[in-house]
Amino acid sequence: MTDKWLVGIDLGGTTIKMAFISHYGEMLEKWEIPTDKSGKTITTDIAKAIDAKLAELGQTKSKLAGIGMGAPGPVNLETGLVYETVNLGWKNYPLKHHLEIETGLQAVIDNDANIAAIGEMWKGAGDGAKDVICVTLGTGVGGGIISNGIVVHGVNGAGGEIGHITSVVEGGAPCNCGKEGCLETIASATGIVRLAVEKLNESDSPSTLRKLYEENGTISSRDVFEASEQGDLVASEVVEYITKQLGLALANLSNGLNPEKIVIGGGVSKAGEHLRKSTEKYFKRFAFPRVAEGASISIATLGNDAGVIGGAWLVKTKLSTV
Repeated sequence: MTDKWLVGIDLGGTTIKMAFISHYGEMLEKWEIPTDKSGKTITTDIAKAIDAKLAELGQTKSKLAGIGMGAPGPVNLETGLVYETVNLGWKNYPLKHHLEIETGLQAVIDNDANIAAIGEMWKGAGDGAKDVICVTLGTGVGGGIISNGIVVHGVNGAGGEIGHITSVVEGGAPCNCGKEGCLETIASATGIVRLAVEKLNESDSPSTLRKLYEENGTISSRDVFEASEQGDLVASEVVEYITKQLGLALANLSNGLNPEKIVIGGGVSKAGEHLRKSTEKYFKRFAFPRVAEGASISIATLGNDAGVIGGAWLVKTKLSTV
């Protein structure tokens, strides 16, 4: 059955990434379609896109082993039920059931950050390690924890919610989850910009960020890291604070898990070595010494392909057709 293709799907807020992947994790074909933000036609759109791509390649559905898909929010891996996806208006939505009916293929569903973690473990920066923590720094902060080769889901599907570790105990910024002071309010792209703007408003210190902010009315997390690398004091203070909180959260998690690899992904990770090195400095300071010795921190290597590759891994390992 190793000649069958695995279908990997990563459901994002603006696009649905799709791919046909070989049994050995080689990318054969990848494409994306827009996400129906009402959430109503997503499974139909996916089914049509698969059929159209098969027709374009001169293949039939019998070539496909099944679908592995990542969706935002807590997911029940066994039933394929998405408990809640705020942006799409889903609550207790039977995604697996709808997907299987629309496509005629077997499907397995997991959280989007979990499948990105699996992708990095299988073919990316995780490098085949069995104990991996993946944190994705994007609009929010997502996480996937792999212990002894198995994703930690927990009792009700909320395992790996790294972004909602409390970093600021009192007086933290409100988070979309309803709490305050979550790591997501600091280390996400949104959080980084908020902190930088607050810093600019608090002082009159000269800063290249100030110039950008006054000219454009906005700045990006990328601007903050670039200014910091060029020695800008305001930006450097922000980066130190962000990486201190990220390093602390990862150290506390690692003290409980003793991972081999910690992988940082998402848009913010494009800051590369500057982000990695500063986070590692604080991680080593806060982690139990033997835990710190065992772990290496690296930047994710698969980019936007991590999710679809992780989805393919789910088909390979969870569906008996392969």
